[in-house]
Amino acid sequence: MTQKTDFKKTLKHLYAPSAKEWVEVDVPPLRYLMVDGKGSPGEAAEYFTAVEWLFSLSYSLKFMSKKELGRDYAVMPLEGLWFADDFSAYTQSGRRDEWRWTLMILQPDWITPQMVETAIDKALAKRDDKPASLRLETFHEGRCLTRLHIGPFADEAPVLHRLHHELMPSLGLTFNGNHHEIYLSDPRKTAPEKLKTVLRQPVRSA
Repeated sequence: MTQKTDFKKTLKHLYAPSAKEWVEVDVPPLRYLMVDGKGSPGEAAEYFTAVEWLFSLSYSLKFMSKKELGRDYAVMPLEGLWFADDFSAYTQSGRRDEWRWTLMILQPDWITPQMVETAIDKALAKRDDKPASLRLETFHEGRCLTRLHIGPFADEAPVLHRLHHELMPSLGLTFNGNHHEIYLSDPRKTAPEKLKTVLRQPVRSA
């Protein structure tokens, strides 16, 4: 019987942090399928295309891994790196069209570039809108502050404002990478007040 790996459990400190306070974690180099884009999440067409491709390839790779390598695992949740040319666009309402993002899904370290190319070829037989930036990439964030946010996405802004303007300065820390979110809930099936989102901010000494 094939053993199934759940990375949300093996990487519990990264995918199930405290919902009460920000905690410091050291994020190791991890491999992701990634797509870059711009525009409001849930509204921009390229956002939906990116999500569809990431999940389609992730499930294709899972089945390929189980069949060819005898290694099964749970497909991981969608994640996003968020930034803007003017950072205040992220914490001020009404400026979501200015947001830039990299959507991504964690992959096991045994998934090879060749396996990804095979999965892409299979997908291209059914659709021809592959994002130009689609790639498999090792991403290393290192030292980060993280916490679990429970509630609507819109309620994140004051939480992040306090992180940026109160907590980080009090700890002598500054930014060392883009704001990172991990979506543990499906917003199509979950009430806004019950949405669970991991917030993560790479930091370094100021």
